[in-house]
Amino acid sequence: MDPSAVQAHPPPPLPPLKNNLKDPNVYSFSLCQFIFLPCFPDEQSSEFSVVDSRFSQQELPACKFIVTPAVVITTFVAIAIVFIPLGLASLFASDNVVEIVHRYDDLCLQGSSNAVQHIQSKNSNKTCAGKLTVSKEMKGPIFIYYQLDNFYQNHRRYVKSRSDKQLKYKADADDTGSCSPEANTDEGPIVPCGLVAWSLFNDTYKFAVQNKAVDVSKKNIAWESDRNHKFGSDVYPQNFQSGGLIGGANLETSKPLSEQEDLIVWMRTAALPTFRKLYGRIEGDLGVNDNLEVVVENNYNTYSFGGKKWLVLSTTSWIGGKNEFIGIAYLTIGGLCLFLAISFILIYVLRPRQLGDPSYLSWNKQSQVQ
Repeated sequence: MDPSAVQAHPPPPLPPLKNNLKDPNVYSFSLCQFIFLPCFPDEQSSEFSVVDSRFSQQELPACKFIVTPAVVITTFVAIAIVFIPLGLASLFASDNVVEIVHRYDDLCLQGSSNAVQHIQSKNSNKTCAGKLTVSKEMKGPIFIYYQLDNFYQNHRRYVKSRSDKQLKYKADADDTGSCSPEANTDEGPIVPCGLVAWSLFNDTYKFAVQNKAVDVSKKNIAWESDRNHKFGSDVYPQNFQSGGLIGGANLETSKPLSEQEDLIVWMRTAALPTFRKLYGRIEGDLGVNDNLEVVVENNYNTYSFGGKKWLVLSTTSWIGGKNEFIGIAYLTIGGLCLFLAISFILIYVLRPRQLGDPSYLSWNKQSQVQ
């Protein structure tokens, strides 16, 4: 388009303001049809004017909630009655959860002064053993978690380094465009590709009580929706961990991704740098003062970025794992509402005032002072 033609035909000016209310200080735009008001053309001009109606003057009947002292006090009391018992029940349930937390990354260095060199060496002994004493009876199932600290799974480049199509569909094995730098090898595409899968946690745990091995079940440790809808039953690992730099655990090439639940759990990235992920379950019970022997294969390298590793054994309750925050939050809100309700009752009894008393209006107060 020729710029000179645009300059020769400038856009028309905006329509003038029209006084529809017979007041020189109040005007309405003639573009009222764009603000959903009933508009009709003026007989003496080509402009539009607003129809004087109850709708346009905002005089339609409406319900207005009157906040009386009784309503306010009743609302606060009702919230307190609901929240305080919920808070007490949540704290009681959290207190009944038995949890054993054991940090082992600093104990499994075998006296080595260079932690990074020790964990990266293929010749160093990475097996360490310890004993955990059960202070309270733990009813099965007992959930086993690994906890990592200072691991930012929510980093933008880390989270984007994966291919959800490749995880789900066999025909999309070559969809590795977002998986850099773990996308392809000389033999073909990496399945599953990306940094998330490449950094799969690979520490292992074995348990025994009185020299008798304790079985750890890994069945159904991942979300059912992830197994059925995000990971394909006909997608198998290819060229995984076959590069020069090994990131974490390897995968069984004979099992489809939908059955590799350790991978499925790991691929659901955490939002915070300190997180827990489910490793497995102990279906039996552990008695009071039982000595649980633990053998750890300390393979996962958290030393290069200052991370820490914990082994966590925990029971559950109706509210989940051990979490006192929910109970404290309920008690805090319920207690605050109860305090406000009592305060308003005292004010209403000691210094009552008539509802809608016009003497409390600011202009009436000023006239009384004068």
